[in-house]
Amino acid sequence: MARLLYIESSPRKQRSASISVSRTFLENYSKKHPEDTIETIDLWKEELPIFDGPTIDAKYAIMHGQPHTEPQKKAWQAVEKVIAKFKTTDKYLISLPMWNFGIPYKLKHYLDVLVQPTYTFASTPEGTKGLITGKPLLLILSRGGTYQGESAAFDYQKPYLEMILKFIGFTDIHSVIIEPTLSGKEAKEKALERATAQALELAKTF
Repeated sequence: MARLLYIESSPRKQRSASISVSRTFLENYSKKHPEDTIETIDLWKEELPIFDGPTIDAKYAIMHGQPHTEPQKKAWQAVEKVIAKFKTTDKYLISLPMWNFGIPYKLKHYLDVLVQPTYTFASTPEGTKGLITGKPLLLILSRGGTYQGESAAFDYQKPYLEMILKFIGFTDIHSVIIEPTLSGKEAKEKALERATAQALELAKTF
């Protein structure tokens, strides 16, 4: 039995293209893998640790090999809880819209909590090494426009996510892109149809 963690980062819910395709994927994944469990993190409801005061001091203490003070230790426990939940998962699904050519700030906050030295990456004489390995991850990304050809230079959504996820060890990364969603009803429907078909195929073997 495997555990799949679904991380949802759009606040639009019923009107969200990324959530719509993700739910289709999850429904069919459950049918193909009935023994697996699915857990959802809605980043608009999740209370994530704030990096100020003792929390940021605790991070730098780790980076410099120093012990935590009691206030730092207490603050850092909230960070460790988020990381532990993420690391004990077998498979991952992240759905998100493009915001200002990048990712929603809620997802950025979540990643900033996750990407920590000694927990999700380590420094070695050969350079940094990701510590989350051998696990598949699916990105379902929606964009209002089309980011191909010359427009690809404006895409800081998919490249950033792939970079940071590879940094912490992921190599088996799949992507389903829904675009364009803001070029009229017909274009959006075709984009959803293409993305849904891809998601259904991935659900069989993910």
